[in-house]
Amino acid sequence: MEPRNHSVLPVFLLLGLSEKPEIQSVLFGLFLSLYLVTVFGNLFIILAICSDSHLHTPMYFFLSNLSFADICFTSTTVPKMLLNIQTQSKVIIYEGCLTQMYFFTVFGLLDNLLLTAMAYDRFVAFCHPLHYTVIMNPQLCAQLLVLTWLISVLGALPESLTMLQLSFCAVIEIPHYFCELPEVLHLACSDTFISNVILYIVTGVIGFFPLAGILFSYSQIVSSVLKISTVGGKYKAFSTCGSHLSVVSLFYGTCLGVYLSSTWTHASQAGMFASVLYTVVTPMMNPFIYSLRNRNMKRALRKLLCSMSSSQ
Repeated sequence: MEPRNHSVLPVFLLLGLSEKPEIQSVLFGLFLSLYLVTVFGNLFIILAICSDSHLHTPMYFFLSNLSFADICFTSTTVPKMLLNIQTQSKVIIYEGCLTQMYFFTVFGLLDNLLLTAMAYDRFVAFCHPLHYTVIMNPQLCAQLLVLTWLISVLGALPESLTMLQLSFCAVIEIPHYFCELPEVLHLACSDTFISNVILYIVTGVIGFFPLAGILFSYSQIVSSVLKISTVGGKYKAFSTCGSHLSVVSLFYGTCLGVYLSSTWTHASQAGMFASVLYTVVTPMMNPFIYSLRNRNMKRALRKLLCSMSSSQ
C-alpha cells in the first residue's frame, strides 16, 4: 500500500482479539460482563465513600478518585470494542483513534499517579502515625489530586501529538482491539524514530519515578511493620500492603511490559492478553482488592444498599 496523501485521512481497522466469527458472541458477552462489573463495582465504591462520613479520610479520598479513573480508563476502549462486535464493523476514524489514544493515556497516567499518592498516604500512616492528620490534611490531598490530573493531561500530549507528524497508508489494519500507541507506530509509513524516543522518554519518566516512589514507600512501611511486636498487628499491616502491591505489580508489570517491548515485537496473543489485564482486569479487581476486604468499606456498602432498597 502506498503512503497516504497528507490531505487524505487514513482509515483504521481494529482487528480485535480474534477474527473468528464463531467466538465473537463469546467475546461480546465476556467483555460486556467485565465492563459492567468494573463500572458498577467502582461506582458503588464512590457512592459508599461519599455517603459515609467515617470514610472521609485521605485514604478513601484517593480510593474514590482511583475508582473514577478506573471507570474512565476502561471506558476509553471496551465500549468501542463492544460496538464493533455488535455492528460487525472494524472501522475507527483517524480522529477517533487519536482521541482514544489521548484519553487512554490520560487515565492510564492518572491511575499510575493515584497509586503513587495512595502509597505515600500509607507511608505517612505507618511511618509517621502521630503526624498523619497534620501531614495528610485536606489541602495537601486536594493539591495532590490537582497535580495528578495536571501531570496526566499534559503528560499524554507528547505521545498523542506524535501521531500528527506521521504518515500512514490509506487503510491501516491494527491487530488489536483498541488504538494502542506502540502498535499504531509500528504501522506508520514514515520514520518513527523521534516518536519512539518520545514514547520511551515519557514512559520512562512518568513510569519509573512513580514506581520508584511506591517501592521506596513500601520499603519504609515494611521496615516499620517489622518493628510491631504483635503477630496480629504485623499480619494486618502486611495484608494491607499486599493488596496494594498486588495491583501495582499487575498494572506496572503488564503496562510497562507492553510498552517497553514494543520496539522489537509486534502484536501477539501474549501482548494482547497483557493489554487486557491492565485495561480491563485490573480496574475490575480494584474494588474487590481495596474495598471488599476492608471492614469499614463493607459496612459503608451495606448501609448504601440498605438505603437504596428502603427508598424503593
